[in-house]
Amino acid sequence: MSEKNYPTPHINATPDDFARTVLMPGDPLRAKFIAETFLTDARLVNNVRGIQGYTGTFEGTRVSVMASGMGMPSIGIYSYELFNFFGVDHIMRIGSAGAIDPDIHVRDIVVGMGACTNSRFVHQFHLPGTFAPIASYKMLRTCVEQADRMGVRYHVGNLLSSDTFYSDESALPEGMRSTPSWAAMGVMAIEMEAAALYMNAAKAKKDALAICTISDHILTGEVTTAEERQNSFTEMMELALRTAKELDKQ
Repeated sequence: MSEKNYPTPHINATPDDFARTVLMPGDPLRAKFIAETFLTDARLVNNVRGIQGYTGTFEGTRVSVMASGMGMPSIGIYSYELFNFFGVDHIMRIGSAGAIDPDIHVRDIVVGMGACTNSRFVHQFHLPGTFAPIASYKMLRTCVEQADRMGVRYHVGNLLSSDTFYSDESALPEGMRSTPSWAAMGVMAIEMEAAALYMNAAKAKKDALAICTISDHILTGEVTTAEERQNSFTEMMELALRTAKELDKQ
C-alpha cells in the first residue's frame, strides 16, 4: 500500500489506525456513543467533516467504529477508502430502517442478506446486465450465530436501499406507489446505504454486512425519536460488536 493513498480527502488517518473490522453507523453521534459505551481505550482517529471515527477494544478485540453519513454516495466514499486505502477487511453498517413487512416490528433487528436499490450507483461498474448486491456469507453466518446466542429478535432477508427519503410518490394514487411492489417481493425494510456498501465490497473483494434496527414502520406509522435512534439501539450495537469479535478469530 503506497503512502500516497492516505490521508485521503475524507479520512485523516493511516492504515494502522483502523482495526480489521469497522462498524459504520450513519450518525457521527452514534459512533461516539458506541465508542464511549462499549469500547475500552477508544481513540479518535478521524474527524474530517465531523465524521467521527474511533478505534478501541471490545472484550480484548480491536474494533473501529466510524460514521458513514447518509445515503449511498456518502457510504460509497467512506467504504471505498477504508477497503482500498486503509486495509479494512470487514465493514458492518449498523443503522436504522423503515419496515414494510407487517410481521416485522419497531425495534426488531433486520439483517440484509441482499440489498435491492432504486439507485444508479451500479452503473459506474459498466456491467452488461443487472448486479445483485449481497452480503458476505461469512459475516452473515457469524452475525446470525451471535444473534441466536444473544436471543435477540431478528429477521434475515432483502433490504431496499433508496436514494430518496422524501419522495414525490406520496402524491401518487396508492396503486401507483412502489413501496407495496417491493413489499410484495418480500423486501423487509427500506434504508439508504447497504447496496452501495455491498457493491464496493464486491469490487474490492472484501466483506460487508448491513444490520439495521427498525426505527419506524411505514405501514403502521409507528416511529422512534432521533434520541432513541442515537442512544437506545444497543442490542444491534452489541450484536455487531460480538460479530466483529468472532470475525477477528477467522
